[in-house]
Amino acid sequence: MGSMAEPPAETYERKPPGIRFIEYTKKSPISYNTYQAIVLLVTFFAYLSYHATRKTASIVKSALDPQSPEASKRPWMIGAGWSPFNGSDGTALLGELDVAFLFVYAMGMYFSGHVGDRMDLRIFLTIGMVGTGLFTSLFGVGYWANIHLFYYYLIVQMLAGLFQSTGWPSVVAVVGNWFGKKKRGLIMGIWNAHTSLGNITGSVVASMLLKYGWGWSMVVPGLGIAFVGIMLLLFLPVSPESVGARVDDDDDDELLSHKKNEEGITEPLLRTTSDKRDAVGFLEAWRIPGVAPFALCLFFAKLVAYTFLYWLPFYISHTAIEGRFLTNEESGNLSTVFDVGGVVGGILAGYISDQLDARAITAASFMYCAIPALFFYRSYGHLSMTINIILMLITGMFVNGPYALITTAVSADLGTHSSLKGNSRALATVTAIIDGTGSIGAAMGPLLTGYISALSWNAVFIMLMGAALVAGLLLTKLVIAEVGAKIHGSRAHEVTPAVTDV
Repeated sequence: MGSMAEPPAETYERKPPGIRFIEYTKKSPISYNTYQAIVLLVTFFAYLSYHATRKTASIVKSALDPQSPEASKRPWMIGAGWSPFNGSDGTALLGELDVAFLFVYAMGMYFSGHVGDRMDLRIFLTIGMVGTGLFTSLFGVGYWANIHLFYYYLIVQMLAGLFQSTGWPSVVAVVGNWFGKKKRGLIMGIWNAHTSLGNITGSVVASMLLKYGWGWSMVVPGLGIAFVGIMLLLFLPVSPESVGARVDDDDDDELLSHKKNEEGITEPLLRTTSDKRDAVGFLEAWRIPGVAPFALCLFFAKLVAYTFLYWLPFYISHTAIEGRFLTNEESGNLSTVFDVGGVVGGILAGYISDQLDARAITAASFMYCAIPALFFYRSYGHLSMTINIILMLITGMFVNGPYALITTAVSADLGTHSSLKGNSRALATVTAIIDGTGSIGAAMGPLLTGYISALSWNAVFIMLMGAALVAGLLLTKLVIAEVGAKIHGSRAHEVTPAVTDV
């Protein structure tokens, strides 16, 4: 169990106002385990809201550009939509919005990681969430302001992407400050359900509001993330040291390495926000063993995942299932099945990687399994609603499993790698490098899909299967190293009983 000492006045003043209010009400300090619960809860809803606002664009797409090769079979959709996206090049324009958002998001990710390791993450996250809410809402304002200028939506999406980039490096760094490597895969796998649940929330809310006008589908989630950002400002404890929390040796020996001085007083080797050493530089972080291969793997993994994130509702609405085309609202709701599979995949990948102590083997295996899942979904998903749901669930599990594992447990592991010699001020930078590189792939997938889908959806799925294959192959060297370590470990385990037997 964690222990709590009476914090000095300076530490007390640094505590978030909500934490001080809770302690004032309780008349006693908050325990370490309670702090951990607050961190998980606050960061969970924070990133859920990030993804909810990100998902709304894919739902609104069908309302902005209802044109399709099957439009002649659905005459009620001809002439609908929103200029300039309802023209012959509407699908390509929507693809350009996606790539602009994700390109700025990816570039901003590198910047955010650098800044996040050097300033108060609670303030940084609040700015990012309020800014995200503002520009998401401004996109929706175009509906009531009757704006039909493409560059308005382009600039608004780019600025939304910039503020969105503050989220992931920051929340992973905060969680990494509070939880060690032991069971990190499982804990972060469950915690990472915020990604899929955020997509589901964004899909359901945006789909429900479409009938009132697509502007509402953007404004309501935008206001929602701004509200959650204010709650985060009031309650998020960034690190144990920032709030005067202490953890005993047996509480989490992976979180804090300890040593004893001559008086026998236990001191942490790995410090958090008060670490006096300089934050790890960008190029230095790239040289940490494992960062480059996992970052490049995530490039292709997120290419696949974000193509589904941005285009799945559109694909469903333009593909007859059992001979019937679904409405925009039905397509948005059905697409949430993919995210349900993503929740299962994230938890399963985290648990398996903890049990095997093999992140690369787990991630690569999931990526290889995603290839047949993608093939079967494209080939047989249209036969019936039941088959579509089952195959979409399986595809979501294998596509989002490694994506969730790499962006959470792997990033946190590498951000506290032994080569850093206890310097904790690398978590946000390493996370930003890995997810920033992945986000470039996330920008490429939707962009290419915008053009390729106009020719053939079969070609889109071939691209996705190829990306999944490359993602798995990029981890080959790490997989071989993990297999070799397992073989060496099992041999050593066989020899040990004979040596120690008396």
